[in-house]
Amino acid sequence: MSDSEIRHDEADDAVPRWYAVQCKGGESFRAAEHLTNQDYEIFHPVLQVQKKRRGKLEWVNEPLFPYYLFIRLDRLASNWRPIRSTRGVLKIVTFGLAQPVPVSDALVEALLEHGSDADDATANVYFRAGEAVEITEGPFKDLQAVFASHKGEERAIVLLNLLHKQQRLEMPVGQLRRRD
Repeated sequence: MSDSEIRHDEADDAVPRWYAVQCKGGESFRAAEHLTNQDYEIFHPVLQVQKKRRGKLEWVNEPLFPYYLFIRLDRLASNWRPIRSTRGVLKIVTFGLAQPVPVSDALVEALLEHGSDADDATANVYFRAGEAVEITEGPFKDLQAVFASHKGEERAIVLLNLLHKQQRLEMPVGQLRRRD
């Protein structure tokens, strides 16, 4: 390896990159808080969803990736040691290598952009059986359907009129909105 190649690699190491941090079960908010308190730059994408609790509908924040968050570090100047012992953190994600692998900047930038316009109050809501809905994404975008049931927290069954017959279709709840 030549001196110019070594200098180039060191220059790349000095550039801050995003890395994925795996959190302990249900502790991504705790990990985000403690890493922020240690002055690390983190990105913890969340969704606002409506859930039924004690018989009432409430808006709650849930992580987009329940066991993960992103942290921005460079290989030369950042102090990596305290991260693993931070409350809520399990480890920095590696892919079969001893060194953590950076996450694509384009991916994190897309998530950051999407997060800023993800405040649509009509998405991720609790629907009732028989309610008219509109499909907002995918191959059935802009078609009208009837909400049939929830299938877990993130999936739904809808009835869609296709070929003069109601067809059952399973899809993400986030791709539905109430019809006006």
